[in-house]
Amino acid sequence: MQNIQKRSSTKEFMPNLEANVGNSERVISAVTGGALIAYGLNRRDTFGVLLSLLGGGLAFRGTTGHCEVYKKLGIDSANTNYWVSGKVDVQKSVTINKSPAELFSFWENFENLPQFMNHLESVTILDDKHSHWKAKAPLGYTVEWDAEITNKIADEKIEWRSTENADIPNIGKVEFTATANRGTEVKVHLSYIVPGGKLTALAAKIFGEEPSQQVAEDLRRFKRLMETGLIMKIDGQPSGREKDSIKTMSAKA
Repeated sequence: MQNIQKRSSTKEFMPNLEANVGNSERVISAVTGGALIAYGLNRRDTFGVLLSLLGGGLAFRGTTGHCEVYKKLGIDSANTNYWVSGKVDVQKSVTINKSPAELFSFWENFENLPQFMNHLESVTILDDKHSHWKAKAPLGYTVEWDAEITNKIADEKIEWRSTENADIPNIGKVEFTATANRGTEVKVHLSYIVPGGKLTALAAKIFGEEPSQQVAEDLRRFKRLMETGLIMKIDGQPSGREKDSIKTMSAKA
């Protein structure tokens, strides 16, 4: 009888916790929440306490699959394709001492991109317009998607976008503009949807994976690779590349 009363009182304390958060969001919430709790406790200051509290809320959301805010707004992503998301736009540029034709030719083969983009694990060309991408996501996750080229002008620009059912819906564009000193300005514009919304974007920034910084570092590695045939590995040690075979190298992060 006492057990029944205890179960009843627990139910009253945590009423109606039906799942209204989709599986992808639950995983992201749980992992992000756990990481924020650990990071916050390690700081041992006021900001750390706040991060831990935020992490606790996310961990609860991921564990139970219930979000009270969703409930009040009438949102149910557990039974629909609804995603709470935040759009991220990144624009960065770099000037490289190479011609637009040389840089365009290298970038046009998407399988070359993981050589200087650290977040990319691989890109596989499927045909003249389509490719399959695999990338590292925040907190140790991996995401994949198919992309299609939507616009291409030789030696000037390439535009692409993810196809349907992508883990991370995204659009990309790279432009190559000749400069007065015979170099080329390479301008990259990326736009994508962050699963889990602004909280996930905030967590990525806290843990050193802020998109704008990431793209800027990728472009610096691209400049070094194209100008010297060398690229800095993640651990900071230089790795040699043969300049005359740069276009045929296997994709390697």
